[in-house]
Amino acid sequence: MTSVKPTIDDKVLQYESFINDVLKRDLQKVLEQRDGVYEKIAQYLQLKNTIKSIQETDSKELKTDVDLGCNFYVQAHVPDTSKIFVAVGYGFFVEFTLSEALTFIEKKTSQLTEYTEVLTKDAAKIKANIRMVLEGLRELQGLKDLPEPGRREVF
Repeated sequence: MTSVKPTIDDKVLQYESFINDVLKRDLQKVLEQRDGVYEKIAQYLQLKNTIKSIQETDSKELKTDVDLGCNFYVQAHVPDTSKIFVAVGYGFFVEFTLSEALTFIEKKTSQLTEYTEVLTKDAAKIKANIRMVLEGLRELQGLKDLPEPGRREVF
């Protein structure tokens, strides 16, 4: 019985290590990535609401607070609200008319939403792999309690 037990214990340790070092880390990365995409979607939707508000009030100029970073704000005056600069990624900004910006935002949020669905599916696959490995662990631990082949246990 002692010759089988160390190998099963080694396998259990390998599976536990795989769960903790690989699968849980991968799951954490995917969920953090998905949360980041949700934040981008929220920012685009906030911009969309701001643009619609500007269009509804037909404002020609605007006063607003701008975050310079670390929650340090300054007041800004926008003399012409007919055009807007939108961050399109990788540090690039594009000047759009308000209607062009709304079209861009719709396409971008749709694209980002599709990406969140992919990330959600990836997270579900990783969770399924974790469950599968845990089930394998249970089976291995059940084998530890079986007698060695060729030996009979006396009750």
